[in-house]
Amino acid sequence: MAPISRTISLGLIIAKASAFHQPATFNNPTVARALVTTASASPFLASAKSPTNNNSPRQPMARRMIGSILDLLSGGDGGMIKPDQAMKGRPDKMAGITGLKHYILHNNIEEVPDGYEVAVFGNGCFWGSEKAIWRMPKGIHSTAVGYCAGYTPNPTYNEACSSMTGHTEGVRVVYNPAEVSYVDILRMFWESHDPTQYMGQGNDRGSQYRSGVYYFNDDQRRLIEASKGAYEKALGDREIKTEIAAAEDYEKYGGLWYFAEAYHQQYLAKPGARPYCSAQPQGVSLPAYETWMPEDLQEKYKPTLPESFWKKYGPRRGCSVVQFDNEVIDESSY
Repeated sequence: MAPISRTISLGLIIAKASAFHQPATFNNPTVARALVTTASASPFLASAKSPTNNNSPRQPMARRMIGSILDLLSGGDGGMIKPDQAMKGRPDKMAGITGLKHYILHNNIEEVPDGYEVAVFGNGCFWGSEKAIWRMPKGIHSTAVGYCAGYTPNPTYNEACSSMTGHTEGVRVVYNPAEVSYVDILRMFWESHDPTQYMGQGNDRGSQYRSGVYYFNDDQRRLIEASKGAYEKALGDREIKTEIAAAEDYEKYGGLWYFAEAYHQQYLAKPGARPYCSAQPQGVSLPAYETWMPEDLQEKYKPTLPESFWKKYGPRRGCSVVQFDNEVIDESSY
């Protein structure tokens, strides 16, 4: 990022952050020291101290803004931490997740019913990314937000935001392939952000906001890679920077996926939520599946959502998902 544009972006972030008065905390000593060093430059940064309410919905917003500020100050595109330098983590899973029901769909967010499949991706701030999927009109059993494709077992939000765990903010989708195709979920993933951005989306900078999509079988891999090539051409041959990797690659680090804190789950649907989104949809559609999907997969994975759905409810250029209703889209509406 050029110095001038970095300064402008920094100013925008601080301006946004100033609206959030609830102070933020950081578990990472390096980040804490950085805040102390830079506090004199900003009244908002100076207020980043121990909170009185750890469950405040305003805290994640403040921490997100400060994390992006610090990343911009350090250059904004420093790449990934190495596994041997990542935080050590902990053996205990995230509290408050066991038995938790989806705020909109009302299903257990951990369960995967027989015959259902899982998709995992990250495309910037996970609040808006999750909402785009739970609104899909059919076949979605649950969505959840969490930390994926990193090296630290059971990270917290503070830790993931420090870029010291290697995780990206992600979305886990449990879906019925008889009702919604993986290709429909994949299309929503591509069109809901700018996959040509490196290590971030908009003003959210750092490896924790990188674009990534992770596969659980060879069919998913082939569909991801084929659709990536097609979308790259649709974007005018701009290089897509999305990370593509197998879920099993992360087993040696404890697993691909860790659920985020309960207050992050379906955040944008809850009272008091801040309608924040930094994703950068390009307003470009994924080409028709017949033009890019491997022929032997076309019958099994052809899209279930018609073009009329995408014309009415597909992502628009700029982040628009926060403006939409929270409820599941009615099939009769398109």
